[in-house]
Amino acid sequence: MDTEQKVREDLAALYRLAAHFRMTDMIDTHITARLPGSPDEKPAFLINRYGVLFHEMRASDLVKIDYQGKVIDDRARDMPELFRVNAAGFTIHSAVHMARHDLAFVVHTHTAAGTAVSAQEQGLLPISQHALKFYGKLGYHDYEGIALDLGERDRLVADLGNHKAMILRNHGLLAGGATAAHAFHEIYFLERACQAQVQAMAGGAQLRFPPEHVRELTARQFESEGSDGITELAWQAALRLIADTQPDYRT
Repeated sequence: MDTEQKVREDLAALYRLAAHFRMTDMIDTHITARLPGSPDEKPAFLINRYGVLFHEMRASDLVKIDYQGKVIDDRARDMPELFRVNAAGFTIHSAVHMARHDLAFVVHTHTAAGTAVSAQEQGLLPISQHALKFYGKLGYHDYEGIALDLGERDRLVADLGNHKAMILRNHGLLAGGATAAHAFHEIYFLERACQAQVQAMAGGAQLRFPPEHVRELTARQFESEGSDGITELAWQAALRLIADTQPDYRT
């Protein structure tokens, strides 16, 4: 089983990679990780210390909170002002962590492309190979305002279903995975699919759609035998992109 420090390092790496690929929104949006050994019904997880930019994130900047959003980080006893977390981030992420025990890492973004597609009535179109990864495997959740109402958690989870990724209408993107590598793989492909769609539609030309059987085949191919190995290989390659950043994200 992974240790808390290992999860902290992987989560900090996810933050740095989100910054590297320009998937940040200043101090808003969040990436969280379920803590090893947490009970399924009342999980504890790690979230970013509010105010730290993604490219600055270190393992020690991550704050431990419980399923009710209460900070349970021992370091906060003496300096609570330094361990503030964002309530909206807690609402969305706690909903997923409490209901989907298979998604240990959850990423939420407000990128220009992701937000743009979230505002388009038709959602993600099956017009690129990146988009076809999510064909029939993408949830949609209608916008209900800033996510401060804990009652929204049940509706969000119901809309996510058994998918690993979701478009939050008029808001942004959400993706998760059993490991940091899998969560990164999901959000990277979803973001790239949205970028391709926005640019294709901006061109003004008629869009070409692959036939139904090709869409279904491609979605299956993304989950074929060996895909886990490719995901891990991509993760290790991505970590090299942030290996020389200062200060070290693992600290």
